[in-house]
Amino acid sequence: MKNKLKDKLIKLLKEVECVQFGDFTLASGKKSNYYVNIKKATTNPKILKTVAQLINIYIEEDKKNPNLKIAGVELGSVSIATAVSLETEKDLIIIRKKAKDYGTKSKIEGTLNNGDTVIMVEDVTTTGGSVIKAIQEVRENGGIVDKVFVIVDRNEGAKENLKEIGVELIALVNVEELK
Repeated sequence: MKNKLKDKLIKLLKEVECVQFGDFTLASGKKSNYYVNIKKATTNPKILKTVAQLINIYIEEDKKNPNLKIAGVELGSVSIATAVSLETEKDLIIIRKKAKDYGTKSKIEGTLNNGDTVIMVEDVTTTGGSVIKAIQEVRENGGIVDKVFVIVDRNEGAKENLKEIGVELIALVNVEELK
């Protein structure tokens, strides 16, 4: 089932032409001759559903934990995290890049209790910088993070950088599979 869903995801990602070629500057500041326009994917209900179903299979054992939460970083990962939350029926947490300057001034939306296990989801990873910051925020607030699921990994260091902080990166698709 996992391989069938992965093949379906690759087909859908290619259909929406989420990989574009040209001269691009990435969020990490790196220059690249291709860009993964993942918003074309994360705004597509068929892709979101497929991603959620695939992650649901990967975390079958984790779901037995009553304190499991699903988290995404604003803005890019919120739709993914929401889809996974709906599919798994696990609570959703949204990690802000910066604290609100009003109300609670929190960087975390949703309920995160000390000792909760949090599975992070991400749209695209290059070096993993954005998701590492989010993981640090969750950990500083008592959450336990040891897995990140990403739709597309560019294979440019994220897996290694996350491993250094004790987190496994699980890529649903590697960029080579989309070229």
